[in-house]
Amino acid sequence: MDIKLIANTIRGLSMDGVQAANSGHPGLPLGMADVAAVLWTKFLKYNPANPDWADRDRFILSAGHGSMLNYSLLHLAGYDLPLDELKNFRQWGSKTAGHPEYGHTAGVEATTGPLGQGCGNAVGMAIAEKMLAVRFNTASQKMVDHHTYVIASEGEFMEGISHEVFSLAGNHGLGKMVVYYDENFISIEGDTHITYTDDVVKRMEAYGWHVQTVDGHNFAEIESATQAAKDETEKPSVIICKTTIGSGSPNKAGSHSCHGAPLGTDEVTLTKEALGISQEKFFVPEEVRTAFAEVAAKNAATETEWNTRLSGLDAEKTAEWTMCINGDLPENLEDQIADFEAGGSIATRSASGQVLQDLAKAVPYLVGGSADLAPSNNTDLKGLGDIGANAFEGRNFHYGVREIGMGAIMNGVQLHGGFRIFGATFLVFADYVRPTTRVAALMNLPVLYVYTHDSFYVGEDGPTHQPIETLMSLRITPNVTVIRPSDATETKMAWIAALENKTGPTALLLTRQNLPIFDRTELASASNLKKGAYTLWENAESDHDILIVASGSEVWLSLEAGKKLAAEGKKVRVVSFPCWEIFEQQSAEYTASVFPPECKKRLAVEAGWPTGWEKYVGLDGAIIGIDHFGASAPGGILAEKFGITADNVYVQAKALLA
Repeated sequence: MDIKLIANTIRGLSMDGVQAANSGHPGLPLGMADVAAVLWTKFLKYNPANPDWADRDRFILSAGHGSMLNYSLLHLAGYDLPLDELKNFRQWGSKTAGHPEYGHTAGVEATTGPLGQGCGNAVGMAIAEKMLAVRFNTASQKMVDHHTYVIASEGEFMEGISHEVFSLAGNHGLGKMVVYYDENFISIEGDTHITYTDDVVKRMEAYGWHVQTVDGHNFAEIESATQAAKDETEKPSVIICKTTIGSGSPNKAGSHSCHGAPLGTDEVTLTKEALGISQEKFFVPEEVRTAFAEVAAKNAATETEWNTRLSGLDAEKTAEWTMCINGDLPENLEDQIADFEAGGSIATRSASGQVLQDLAKAVPYLVGGSADLAPSNNTDLKGLGDIGANAFEGRNFHYGVREIGMGAIMNGVQLHGGFRIFGATFLVFADYVRPTTRVAALMNLPVLYVYTHDSFYVGEDGPTHQPIETLMSLRITPNVTVIRPSDATETKMAWIAALENKTGPTALLLTRQNLPIFDRTELASASNLKKGAYTLWENAESDHDILIVASGSEVWLSLEAGKKLAAEGKKVRVVSFPCWEIFEQQSAEYTASVFPPECKKRLAVEAGWPTGWEKYVGLDGAIIGIDHFGASAPGGILAEKFGITADNVYVQAKALLA
């Protein structure tokens, strides 16, 4: 196996792809081709014929801008990525998008590009590997035994997210995580020393990592360091690879000019000449194809042997494995969760905590935790153990005060498979989680967010902790399902709906303050939450004078106001609207049945930014919301001052009917 020829073939494919697109980032693929060639031919365990093999190693190109490196490797390794796709890099309809996209290209393990998030995903994957291993491995047989490898750039190590996730990885002793750090001292603006002079060795050692430094163009050093990293079982490993960006380019190597722009046709010619490879575009020598075919055959045999072990599991373990990997929900899940007694009151965050205890028993692969707020978020799974250093049997994550790290780790656990994960914090800190939420939505990952202390009701903590605008900003993120339940019973159904949603993230928005538990004998069933919106109560089936529509903690206020109007002879319908996204999936007949077109007088009530409700109330309707920041005062006082009361709903409804 001519490892140098393999590395230079990767360089040739990468620079040709970028040049064909006339856009992209050739510097990283040329600089890290030697590292990638060693990893993919001598260490990485994968089977291109089955990209989803559960016990494969995971490779994350966290520095996603260097995507042609990933695509070149996938093509050479034998994944479903023909050469024509590399020639169509960054073009409409191609499988070779500008940054790697999970679910779009076979073999891509995570959508990367926003710097640092791939590092967080890798931490989540490494944790998931540990958790599955303690559940399914025995002294005589290992069903789960793989590594997570990452290529990261200096930009990633600058980003704050890397500090969050690397700190936690060191604390947890994730010995099967290996990061190749591309240290070339170049970023878009030039020499990284103008802003970044960290002692990376000391930093990573302080986090509890195993640290090595190698010449990133010396194959023997790369191989030796990778083997040492694999042999280190107690600590995650970072291999600092001293590289030259654009390695091989006579005039642009070592310069920021090759970071994010094509080399140019003349420079490509000169680079291929310097590397001693064919000038033919997208050329792959047969020797290289043979080498990768031999690796694929070896790995296929490894999977075959693994499948034999899988078939040898007893019936109970096989059923457990299948449920975890497939994410199967038990039948009649609703019946396995206790009901709430009508007539009392409870905060929906507290109701959620009670629901979670029953769900944990019914769904053994449900795991999660909080960003240091579990007592407030009510997310502790009681008696089910914690996940931490040398402890992976439990089901409770402790992320520390690391919201963006939490989000990226959640994505990694979900990408790895075997678990369904939730993460919790206050709604106002959803903004810290947001970059990872957006990427989760891009990947259609069914992660679950538990956001408590919604709106201004946190009161005395003041406007910094009152997320007036956050609810609406989550709603406008594609593929994110936002559910704001109105009472404890809707909270139960919200959790079930969230678990049943496997097409993207779900955010549950829950209250700190107590809400009445509705008596459902005189109201519609909370199971209607699965339709997104439904008629909660009405005193007439048609010819309504007014529709009052609300979500979450404003539903009971609207119900009180609606009944008061009904007592005055008005025909009123009160609609509980916990989830816009689910409602939009319903048939036209159903949506019209909830919002009769002939009823033009509609009042929406929600303790948040009002923009967006116009779609449902129309030009003749009105909205009670909050178009300003909150204030520091008791929650009840703020409700009066901001007009979020049953009395004001009644007054505004009367005005609308006048």
